[in-house]
Amino acid sequence: MQISYLLLSLLPIVLAQDSLVQVEQNESQSLLWGTYRPNLYFGMRPRLPKSLMTGLMWYGVQDLSSFRNLRHSCEQGDNLRGYTWTEHDPRDGGIEVLRDDLNNLDLHIEWLKTHGGDHGGSWSVRISGKPLDPSRPSMNSLIFYAGLDGFGSLEIDQETLDEVPEVPILLKGNTPELGEFKMRIENGLENSYVRRGRHWEDFVHKSDRTHVAGMAVADGTVWQAKDHVSTTIMAHIEGLVDRYGGAQAGPDALPDAAFLLMLNDEITPGSNLYAIQKTFEGPFSFDVHYETVDVKQTFDAQSFGTSLAAFKESFDNRFKQIFPIPIDAPSGLFEFSKAITSNLLGGIGYFYGTSIVDRSVIHEWDEEDSVDTNKPSGGGPELAGPTHLLTATPSRSFFPRGFYWDEGFHLLHIGEWDNDLSLEILRDWLELVDEDGWVGREQILGEEARSKVPQEFQTQYPTYANPPTLTMAVTAFIQRLKEQADPLSDDLDLQSLGLGGLQLPLVQDTTPGHGDALLKNPPAARVYLRSIYPILRRHYHWFKRTQRGQIKQWGRTATSRTEAYRWRGRTPDHVLTSGLDDYPRARPPHNGELHLDLISWMGFFSRTMKQIAGYIGEDDDEADYEATEKAIIANIDDLHWNDEEKMYCDSSVNEEDESYHVCHKGYISLFPLLLGLIPPDSPHLGAVLELMHDPQHLWSPYGIRSLSASHPLFGKDENYWRGAIWMQMNYMALASLKNIYTQRLGPFQSLAQRIYSELRDNIIKNTHKEFERSGYVWEQYDAVTGEGRRSHPFTGWTSLVTLIISEKYPGF
Repeated sequence: MQISYLLLSLLPIVLAQDSLVQVEQNESQSLLWGTYRPNLYFGMRPRLPKSLMTGLMWYGVQDLSSFRNLRHSCEQGDNLRGYTWTEHDPRDGGIEVLRDDLNNLDLHIEWLKTHGGDHGGSWSVRISGKPLDPSRPSMNSLIFYAGLDGFGSLEIDQETLDEVPEVPILLKGNTPELGEFKMRIENGLENSYVRRGRHWEDFVHKSDRTHVAGMAVADGTVWQAKDHVSTTIMAHIEGLVDRYGGAQAGPDALPDAAFLLMLNDEITPGSNLYAIQKTFEGPFSFDVHYETVDVKQTFDAQSFGTSLAAFKESFDNRFKQIFPIPIDAPSGLFEFSKAITSNLLGGIGYFYGTSIVDRSVIHEWDEEDSVDTNKPSGGGPELAGPTHLLTATPSRSFFPRGFYWDEGFHLLHIGEWDNDLSLEILRDWLELVDEDGWVGREQILGEEARSKVPQEFQTQYPTYANPPTLTMAVTAFIQRLKEQADPLSDDLDLQSLGLGGLQLPLVQDTTPGHGDALLKNPPAARVYLRSIYPILRRHYHWFKRTQRGQIKQWGRTATSRTEAYRWRGRTPDHVLTSGLDDYPRARPPHNGELHLDLISWMGFFSRTMKQIAGYIGEDDDEADYEATEKAIIANIDDLHWNDEEKMYCDSSVNEEDESYHVCHKGYISLFPLLLGLIPPDSPHLGAVLELMHDPQHLWSPYGIRSLSASHPLFGKDENYWRGAIWMQMNYMALASLKNIYTQRLGPFQSLAQRIYSELRDNIIKNTHKEFERSGYVWEQYDAVTGEGRRSHPFTGWTSLVTLIISEKYPGF
């Protein structure tokens, strides 16, 4: 067979592109369905803009007042003792345990996927419960629902509703993307129903049966299922109240809550939302099976139990391999590490909808004539999009949406478990970068996401940045590629050429659950990297263009005349764009400010872009990034080091138009160290390490504080970044400390190693202790007591503790 030299020169690219397409097809199918509604205690949906959505809600039926505490979306005010995924793999399944003291319910949700077919496979979920306290009554009503937005059909098989004895409820549907499917909802073998209470004799034929309601709801409102279902139940209650003498008859004349709080068993013509209700007293279980016509393997009660046990064993074994636990680890540390990783993975969501963008706002101290920023345009907040996003979320209860600077840290952890999933998420984020290079720091897509955000925080501004963490995920990917590198893997395999023409090789391991297909195919990995590189480059230059600071205008001298930076969008009391919100800054704000954390981020951004460009062969760009990185490192010393305070500081301009340092001992002071920008032989390194390790300032038995304990604003006012301990900052500190003592020669290796060992021990002990005490990991930890504070569960970047336990610091 004759092959031209031109074809041979192009063949590696063709092979790699085809392999990447094959990987993407496998990824899109194995990851199509998931628990992608993280704002709910449980909800399944596919990664499709408008399609089938499912969810679960429950409430106690001890009395009517219990209905006010209907559980559906994750709410801190529900005061659950805990809700946690003990195991979760988006490709295969998960196990969630919820403990609801108010309703005396120990609820378990277990789900598994069956892979295959062209529509994302099938899945099953088992919902079971028992009393938390067997000595107390436990009567609960659970409602599973399925609703369809967009094109397609969803119907209930009404012939099954009146069967005696009861048979599984059957839903059938069809959409262009999912094809034909059906859902079976069937009872477990040993359920206990409510068979007592006022007027039970009137409901004897209903109390141990499943109840349903079919509702025709407006397109795009299935997410409001709680409201739709509540309205239906309240209408049913009103009818029964009239039947038993009206409101004037008094509560003692009415049937018990278990019989009042029922669905009406009516199916409205044109229904696209179906609720299936089961009410129990004591232990119970029921299964939901979603099946597509092109997947022949399905679960029954026995095979589901067997498969679930196999999933758990496989998950545990794989977790021990990827995230090893020290031999001398305290009891429960393995379960803790596994739970916070599972909750990060279980917090991944798919979002679709419009966002609110305002291109008209600019603060007075953001105006400047000498810096080429993008001038705002437009007439106020406007709807943009719609767009879609697969993303991890910081907190299912309080921040169930995508946050830019959180996501880079999320992907470090996700990438260690499932490399390809982290790249799927990364690409979704990069697709949001606009033509100018901007991406919103919060992704509040659609009405459901906006319902969880105060109105004043819903609008995004295209001149506002956020710490550029996404490149962490790329450099971590490159590190994994290098660790698994096969010296022959990039070579053209002529054995793949058959007599019939070009036999394009498929990815060898497409087994769902591994997520390492691109690691095993470096040519396809390079195609992926080249596909995202232009977006990253555009994003990088947006930062350089729009967040530049002023040097010569205020008489400053520095090695580089261009490398200085300032966050836009600050207010007198906050710099929300920095991510450090209320951390002390210059007062009043001034457009001559220079922010130490931002120039450090830009040094880190330049370094990561250098690594990416080098790996894909963009040699000229690599040289440019390297030159910028060196200039930034020099300017950090020139513009931000204060000899008198022996620390790095922000800079601002006083009333005499003179530049001065703004020094507040805290996380800002550490940024050049946190991001690995202080050379090992720097005369400043020792002072920074000593500041970090000083108990009068930043050191505590629980982690590094965000603001010095001796600062007058320590613990004051909003007290968000004014002392509290944040996990991602401590993670960066540990990564840099380890680099200092393992990879970089210098006089401070011994000190760095000692601080590293003590800090790591403090972090692990405190977060584990607080998890055991409270059932949660937290957004932050108290600077004085170490107790968890603010949002919970917060298994976004606080889940980095798993990497700390296993001493993995990818991306640094």
